[in-house]
Amino acid sequence: MTSLSQRLADAAVSAAADIPAEVDRSARLHLLDSLAVGSLGAARGPVRGLRSLPKGETGKATVIGSSASASAPEAALLNGSFIHSLEYDDTHVASVMHGSATLTPAALAAAETAEVGGARMIAAYAVGWEVLIRMGLASPGTLQAQGFQTTSAAGPFAAALVSVLVQGDTEHAVNALGIAGSQPGGTFAFLAGGDTVKAAQPGWAAHSGLWAADLARHGVTGPSGVLDGDYGFYRLYADDERAPQRLGAELDSLGHTWHLPDAAFKLVPCCHFIHPYVEAVQQLTAQGLTWENVASWRVRVAPGAAPVIAEPWSTRQLPAKAHDVRWSLPYVMAAQLVDGTVGLDLFEAPIGGARADLAARMTCEPWADSGFPARFPAWVEVSTTDGRQLQAEVNDVLGGAGRPVPEESVLAKTRTCLAEAGLPSSAIELIVTMVLDEKDFDPAALGGLLRLRR
Repeated sequence: MTSLSQRLADAAVSAAADIPAEVDRSARLHLLDSLAVGSLGAARGPVRGLRSLPKGETGKATVIGSSASASAPEAALLNGSFIHSLEYDDTHVASVMHGSATLTPAALAAAETAEVGGARMIAAYAVGWEVLIRMGLASPGTLQAQGFQTTSAAGPFAAALVSVLVQGDTEHAVNALGIAGSQPGGTFAFLAGGDTVKAAQPGWAAHSGLWAADLARHGVTGPSGVLDGDYGFYRLYADDERAPQRLGAELDSLGHTWHLPDAAFKLVPCCHFIHPYVEAVQQLTAQGLTWENVASWRVRVAPGAAPVIAEPWSTRQLPAKAHDVRWSLPYVMAAQLVDGTVGLDLFEAPIGGARADLAARMTCEPWADSGFPARFPAWVEVSTTDGRQLQAEVNDVLGGAGRPVPEESVLAKTRTCLAEAGLPSSAIELIVTMVLDEKDFDPAALGGLLRLRR
């Protein structure tokens, strides 16, 4: 019988050969968005010190925001960390995959190293997204339930495929996938103290996938049953023995049904699970609510999301440090009501004041039938000091499959992020034009622009 790894590799190669125009456009927008977010992360994110890690010319791959070059795996680790560090990178909602934080650094580093054109890079990136999404859809929510970040656990497989698709040596794909299976990781242990290692987890997945492909090229073999064998990925990491069968069914549509256009761009720099609650606060503000007249308020949270944004509740109401606010549902909601916005400054500001006082007035209850993770909803009810009862509900996060973010909003975010990262306006426009409008741009030239600063 043909192994699931072989089926996955064959389907990926076939899909990469014929990317529909609308998927190509979507891929370019997601790539552009993630490079802009990564540039901003390299300039002012919590792990920006990583820019000093590479020394001199040690490879062909760009390190965003640095004059140094690096090997492809090292550059992918650093760039993925920058992209994910602000919690501003894209997510496919139903699979809960932060695809670009792994696939953008993998594709860029692989393309620069192999000296191939942008068209091949974009095709590999798009198919990597499709693979990663399907790996999540095959067992929705189970990786998180076991304590793993879905992207960093499944990401090495998709990144390994990106590498072989970029280089065109697809005969190594099955071994690369098998080797990648020795490298999944990325636990939610960081949540206890708001540690910044989460930023590095998708980058580590990119690093692992590129190394897996390189090891395969140099004779290391990997198990063909890495996805569906007795010690397969889903059995070990998701405790889900039927997931390989579901992934096999998902592969039947690879190259025919495209999920990437449904992936959600972020317009708020915090955990995506919190976004619909920010929108709900905006609805309440439109109803006349101010933070001064909140007597109490309560939220409903899906059990699958609660460990990330609502547990332990007392810690989420008063985070230990500014970076930890990115996963604090009550504190971010309070900030939206107090400040009228949720921007990067919130995650650098001292904890306390009106935001903490307001967060302390909130209670949380489980929401068993929320529809999560197929959608990210929100439900909020407020009792005011003047006796009113206000309510707001959001069915799904902005950017989800039924609520796409307009392209002009993505481009506005891109330009703002690149400008705040310190890139000159001339370079910003070259980056936008190159990625969106040049069919076969030079990835090395793109990388050179990403190193620039005023």
